[in-house]
Amino acid sequence: MTDTAGTHHDLHSDQGARRGEHPGRCRNPVIKVRDIAWLEFEKPDLVRAEAFARAFGFATAAKTSDQLHLRGTDAGAPCLIVRRGPRSRFAGVAFAARDELDVHRLAEATGTPTRALPECIGGLTVDLIDPSGVPVHVIAGTRDLAPLPGQSPLVLNVGHDLRRTNATQRPPRVPAAVRRLGHVVLQSTKYIETLNWYLDNLGMIVSDFQYFPGQRDRGPTMSFIRCDRGDVPTDHHTLAMTLGPRNRYVHSAYQVADLDALAAGGEYLRERGYHRSWGIGRHVQGSQLFDYWRDPDGFLVEHFADGDMFDNTLEPGWAPFTASGLAQWGPPVTKDFLGIAPGRESIDELRSMLAAIRDHDNEFTLARLRGLLKVASS
Repeated sequence: MTDTAGTHHDLHSDQGARRGEHPGRCRNPVIKVRDIAWLEFEKPDLVRAEAFARAFGFATAAKTSDQLHLRGTDAGAPCLIVRRGPRSRFAGVAFAARDELDVHRLAEATGTPTRALPECIGGLTVDLIDPSGVPVHVIAGTRDLAPLPGQSPLVLNVGHDLRRTNATQRPPRVPAAVRRLGHVVLQSTKYIETLNWYLDNLGMIVSDFQYFPGQRDRGPTMSFIRCDRGDVPTDHHTLAMTLGPRNRYVHSAYQVADLDALAAGGEYLRERGYHRSWGIGRHVQGSQLFDYWRDPDGFLVEHFADGDMFDNTLEPGWAPFTASGLAQWGPPVTKDFLGIAPGRESIDELRSMLAAIRDHDNEFTLARLRGLLKVASS
């Protein structure tokens, strides 16, 4: 057996796992969630939050003076639940279980009671906390919102394959209609412990691992994690996790119809004064077309299209974590996207680095700090 698995040559990653490396899945998880359901935030200004959301391409599903539900055009639950709060913060993530029996099974395994969700959503939840302190709701039995009319992908002439004649392409500059929530990315000071928690309890599986340059022998520091639905293909990642000096939300991603919807929607946002963080380009891990924006509260959100879909037969790929390796094509990655642009976020991250390496109750050591510092310049 070779040191690096050759079965990954010319597949989603050139390298597979070496002997003894993390397998990327649990053999006997408690349950297997089928998808991400929604994200929860608190924000002091719901009017401002809704204005950006509408420009970004969400529809308002429900609204009160203290709560805002934002949805895509696909049937299902709302993508975002935003509650009024004294400060802006990420407040948790919900995953959809296969059924209510799985919710009860998870509740029993974790010693956590279930509760009924609010009448406007319906269904059942078990409310957990992952090792990084993130509230995680595992839900089932919710009422699906009916689908809304959405943008259709354009019909393209590709090479000699002519599908459009005597017709022009004039996509309007309108909001890119969000179809659904695709994934959330979280940073953790207890990366391996938290990763294993999701694999063991929610039955998720790793699509790709990344490691800091020169530190593969120390283990992975980022993972792109998908739901295990057997032979039914699912998004390359529904959750991504990275090791860092503090526990925090990094970004979330929302699917749109195609590249034209993404680009025209970006022009719509730009013309209204919103801040593009990075884009347009195509990722390596996951292959998505991407365009990243900052909302008025500083949260990073992504439009994406054309992502990879894997069934449960593909084993994890392995690759170094480098700034240049984030995109196959597109503009150079920005300091804003990496969180190192001058400002509050980079100052908070620097303070967290100093605190984390002095705190022995986490995985962010001085050696890991050296590895992280190599990422931005590699």
